[in-house]
Amino acid sequence: MTRDELHQALAAKHGEAVQARFEAGAVAVCGLGGLGSNVAMLLARAGVGRLCLIDFDRVEPTNLNRQHYFPDQIGRPKAEALAESIRRAAPFCDIILHTVKLDPENAPALLADFPIVCECFDRADQKAMLVETVLAQLPGARVVAASGMAGLGTANTIQSRRVSRRLYLCGDGVTDTDTTPGLYGTRVAVCAAHQAHTVLQLLAGEI
Repeated sequence: MTRDELHQALAAKHGEAVQARFEAGAVAVCGLGGLGSNVAMLLARAGVGRLCLIDFDRVEPTNLNRQHYFPDQIGRPKAEALAESIRRAAPFCDIILHTVKLDPENAPALLADFPIVCECFDRADQKAMLVETVLAQLPGARVVAASGMAGLGTANTIQSRRVSRRLYLCGDGVTDTDTTPGLYGTRVAVCAAHQAHTVLQLLAGEI
């Protein structure tokens, strides 16, 4: 399939004007676990033109129930493994990889060229760090974050909402692995889809 053929196929589903906006989009996905690996794949399949994938971790067997990896990728850096899978699904997506741990010192430079940042970390302190850093040091960027997706409770409580002018939050806002047993791929994927859909709405100018 050529680039033009893929564009025409996606434009037939999304509309020409919206597809052009997706292809001009640049999004950073920070954390490539259950949220980030699914967010990145959904955005790539939608035709988002440029993705930055950031994670310092490696694929482990316990990741396979909810993360977009395969048994033969165990032990590999997540950023490299995910990029390999994305290139099969979306061969014309421009992918930038960073196998590093984000912190307040390196995040501004690594994220400077990406007007939309997806916060997809596991730990609450890392989530807060990224949101605070982007909002404070990257005034042109918007953040799509997540909170609350653990357990086997109904997925209908997972929602997307605008918290402030530049911050959007997806999830139920309550459940986490400290208080709710179990982390299931189905509920995590619903939250990831909310994040990816919010990004597409932002790129399309709908919100």
